[in-house]
Amino acid sequence: MNKLDDLGSRICILGPSNSGKSTLAQAIARKRGLLAVHLDQLFHLPNTDWKPRSNDAFLHLHEQAIQRENWVMEGNYTSCIRQRLDRATGVILLDVSTATSLFRYFRRTLFERDRRGALEGSLDSLKWQMIHHITVVTPANRRRYAEMYERIALPKLKLATRAELRNFYRAEQLGV
Repeated sequence: MNKLDDLGSRICILGPSNSGKSTLAQAIARKRGLLAVHLDQLFHLPNTDWKPRSNDAFLHLHEQAIQRENWVMEGNYTSCIRQRLDRATGVILLDVSTATSLFRYFRRTLFERDRRGALEGSLDSLKWQMIHHITVVTPANRRRYAEMYERIALPKLKLATRAELRNFYRAEQLGV
């Protein structure tokens, strides 16, 4: 298994919604002195309840972010993943269960106002659309991310359970 140091200075973190990507990105950024980039923050307007920007505005912000020399970027947004992976030096795939993602969604939406990766203004509410996304759409996405992960030639790391993720935090001394 690759170590964090093997992943270089431009790390992509992929995985299902609410799998812990933002928290992991912040921990890696802190430890390695990298910029943490949360794609949800680039895609959505601040001080809204997840209102999207125009696609052109998002792609422009994405391009600016990936051109930086050092970053850890979390999020999927497959419309521009090829450009991101072309600049990346390493990849982490989080593949936690649907039940874990659903639990994390409820916890973060109901109780975590200043969570990592939240939009500026921290406006958030439970949405049936998001619950549907996690329970119905995510299983197909999970298979797609796993297939994509297998084709990636970069140094990579897959963390498929909460225990593997906890062990990674501990082994890399990431803290939370």
